[in-house]
Amino acid sequence: MAEQLPEQMAQLRDKINYHLYRYHVLDAPVISDAEYDALYQALLQLEEIYPDLVTPDSPTQRAGAAPLDAFEKVSHPAPILSLANAFTVEDLFAWHSRISRHLPDPDMALDYVAEPKLDGLTVILTYHNGRFTQGATRGNGEIGEDVTQNLRTLKAVPPKIPVALDSNLPTPPSLVIRGEVFFPLDKFEAFNAARLEAGLPLYMNPRNAASGSLRQLDPKITAARPLTLYCYDLVAWEGIDVPAQQWDRLDYLRQLGFPVSTDSRYCPDLTAVAAAYQEWIVKRNQINYEVDGIVVKINNRPLADSLGFVGKDPRGAIAMKFPAQEKTTKLLDIQVNVGRTGMLAPNAVLAPVEISGVIVRNATLHNYDEIARKDIRIGDTVLVKRAGDVIPYIIGPITDVRDGSEQIIAPPTLCPFCSQPVKRIEGEVAIYCDNPACPEQLVRRVEYFVSRGAMDIGSFGSKTGALLVEQGMVHDIADIYYLDRNALLALEGFQEKKVDNLFSGIETSKNQPTERFLTALGIRFVGAVVARLLLDTFGHIDNLALATQEQLESIEGVGPQIALSVVDWFKDGRNQQLLDKFRQAGLPFAVEQTAVAGATQSLAGLTFVITGTLPTFSRDEAKVFIESYGGKVTGSVSKNTDYLLAGENAGSKLSKAEALGVPILSETALREMVGE
Repeated sequence: MAEQLPEQMAQLRDKINYHLYRYHVLDAPVISDAEYDALYQALLQLEEIYPDLVTPDSPTQRAGAAPLDAFEKVSHPAPILSLANAFTVEDLFAWHSRISRHLPDPDMALDYVAEPKLDGLTVILTYHNGRFTQGATRGNGEIGEDVTQNLRTLKAVPPKIPVALDSNLPTPPSLVIRGEVFFPLDKFEAFNAARLEAGLPLYMNPRNAASGSLRQLDPKITAARPLTLYCYDLVAWEGIDVPAQQWDRLDYLRQLGFPVSTDSRYCPDLTAVAAAYQEWIVKRNQINYEVDGIVVKINNRPLADSLGFVGKDPRGAIAMKFPAQEKTTKLLDIQVNVGRTGMLAPNAVLAPVEISGVIVRNATLHNYDEIARKDIRIGDTVLVKRAGDVIPYIIGPITDVRDGSEQIIAPPTLCPFCSQPVKRIEGEVAIYCDNPACPEQLVRRVEYFVSRGAMDIGSFGSKTGALLVEQGMVHDIADIYYLDRNALLALEGFQEKKVDNLFSGIETSKNQPTERFLTALGIRFVGAVVARLLLDTFGHIDNLALATQEQLESIEGVGPQIALSVVDWFKDGRNQQLLDKFRQAGLPFAVEQTAVAGATQSLAGLTFVITGTLPTFSRDEAKVFIESYGGKVTGSVSKNTDYLLAGENAGSKLSKAEALGVPILSETALREMVGE
């Protein structure tokens, strides 16, 4: 029995690594999570009993090895070269004209492969007899840093090839490939948001985050970060026949088990390449990873390699860079906005600058700690980035051009709208106006209260809310239910029909579910999903008002921060008066028992994927919402996906869902599925 253990454990490792590949690379698992967990636990138990049989490629070692003192230097088996750049279609055809002089026949027809130019960190992966033995950074192209232990923590890096258990491909005696490690954009946003909440410095962009994460001396830090990988080239090999065409080489890498971008395209001629480039300029903002251009390669790799170099740039390929999404401009001033929770948000007023066809005049600055950390000052020349429809943000100042006239930006001590002292909550970077009568804060709270995700009073627009606050007709959100009809009719533009529609919408909103009402109150950290969790437990807002922090924290999905916020909100006497006004107006405080009882399993057995910006849910909230009804949420679209929940600016997941015939849901349709 003991003699058979090494072979049994090797087979178990191969099975687990194969299923990791199916899940993390193909997005097409063939076993359930429970079955995978059983395999993993079986291997873990054997390795605990027989630690001498643990191998470096074991999936149990993905969590990271012991910290390193420093990175060793690694010599690459061949130069890892960069490419010359083209910036227009005209540059592309000029490149073709230059290389034509070096072709066997200047008029010979060429075909090409257009690949996304990934904006991450280049890595070189070495395999001996099918096992991953070394991973290195590009470095200077000849010598890089040994980051093997960190790369072992990436689930997208196959520890053994071929990955497929039934593969007919021979195992390469020696194979070195090139790839790019990067942060998926949605994971980068969540990662930075978590750092912001923890008071840690933010990463400027996904590329810096990927580079910083992979070059950690402690592999456990790398393991905790959601890095992934795409492979796209063969650097060196022995003992195998490698396809001559680049398009076939990409397919060969896929068959071995390496993750390869599905966005690469075969182009029969240069006109097709030019068309692909124009499409990519739009597509770059619809995918879940950053690219700064496309790489155009002659498909015939032996021919391409025979063309030689210009300096250090190979002639057989070129990088077509996209128009810049970063520009420099002057920071003219700081404007402060106040949100419905009273948070003061600094925004930059910029000298107008054109970025990617859009005139940018404002940019976000996150918070005052971030301003101080980056040392951004009024009058600075700053680097501004805009990606797709994302709000532009300031990357940082260009300090070398300062002339001494720049002004340091100090956090406000008084709210700019009501002149009341601001406060800072311990453990948070945000600054708050704590005055419930602050007019600007009230406008934001009214907007939120009547919005689609809250009370959904469609006839009550944001301009109406701002006007009624300005006219002194609304002093708190409960005043919406005590408006004077004659006073409204006296306002300019408020005719009989408009006022009738407004009152009808207000009256109808009293029939909204209690969880909507609780959401609309605007308690910090209590969105639609948390409101449901709270009411599923307490059943009545009055019961919730009496709950202790300990009771709240006992609810799965409610942490200390949420619990403290809820307790503090209900302790405030002003909020108790507000609730009394709502009670007298007839708003729903109790949950209908039928709604609670039937809420749990209406999505059971269904698998969802989420993409784009939803009207009222964040992605995390949508995930919790689906799971609270028994559904399952995965990260990528596959044939096993039942529905794609899609919002605005949906990207490649939407295209893949359409190609696979996966039904597309809006947030409204999702709510209808569960009876909302």
